[in-house]
Amino acid sequence: MAAAAAGGDGEAAVMRAEVAALRLRVQELERENQRLGKIASRCTCGSSKDDSAASSPVVSESLSSSKQEPQKNVKSHCRGCQVGVVSHCPKRLIALKIMYFGQRFYGFASEAHTEPTVESEIFKALERAKLLVGSRKESCYSRCGRTDKGVSATGQVISLFLRSNIKDAKLDVLDNKSGDFLARSNYDELWAITIKGSAFLWHQVRCMVAVLFLIGQGLETPCIVDSLLDITKTPRKPQYKMASEIPLILRSCLFDEVNFMCSSEASQALIEHLKDEYHQYMLQAAIFCEALSCLCSPEPDPFEPRHKKRNHIPLMSRQTEPSYEERIAKVKTKSAGSV
Repeated sequence: MAAAAAGGDGEAAVMRAEVAALRLRVQELERENQRLGKIASRCTCGSSKDDSAASSPVVSESLSSSKQEPQKNVKSHCRGCQVGVVSHCPKRLIALKIMYFGQRFYGFASEAHTEPTVESEIFKALERAKLLVGSRKESCYSRCGRTDKGVSATGQVISLFLRSNIKDAKLDVLDNKSGDFLARSNYDELWAITIKGSAFLWHQVRCMVAVLFLIGQGLETPCIVDSLLDITKTPRKPQYKMASEIPLILRSCLFDEVNFMCSSEASQALIEHLKDEYHQYMLQAAIFCEALSCLCSPEPDPFEPRHKKRNHIPLMSRQTEPSYEERIAKVKTKSAGSV
């Protein structure tokens, strides 16, 4: 009997200790609830004074009350608040280095009635991570480049204010390096062309590569480059088909004294993901290569010329697009007519 009584006293002591711990936890939760209530009461979020009471979140007075029934369907944010945007948190201006493959995107910049874009997906991710501190205008958002539909990037850079407890770091402007052009080949008919510049015009690179292809095919002479760049001789751009956007990559955006940070875990995860994608595409390439090897090459027609050239109209003989001055005059005329 004495042993049983001692065992009962021990269990009671354990239960009393657990109850005391639960009470302390409830008190901590009540204090946290009061703190959050004060933050929510200071949130205006575009609401007027008249509807501030109706739009403020409902906070229960006591978490320890067992008689009070929990309220249902209570929204945790004010009317007018943007989900994923926290305006009362500390923030700083940062630069994000972004890699993306553009085949499934309608370009980088967000456009009305055009989804998905790289930019829209970035802001969706920032909202889910609760990193935004205001609207796009309030966050001072800017981007280094604006790639077209289908164009990829391995070093696109954007800057904006995001939630952070770290003080601002100095972000220098883009380094204005002199233009540079480099082409290299790995001797298996796949060429890489590297172009460096302080800025690029719309479709500039694709137009440059298209002219280089015409020269490489023997359809134009190398002197056509000088003729096209001479605006006195060629004030209007000839009409021709641009090179494909699929191989075009925005490789990097250069800054002075800016070091981008990436955790080892995130870097390793990205490397593994890219390796898996690379292996999948290599397998597909091997399958297509095997399919090609199973096909017999057609016998050449002895009556057909061996080097048959397609009908090519020289660039300098083609119809041209409006000049820069003509485009500006058209815009001014249109603006004056609308007023």
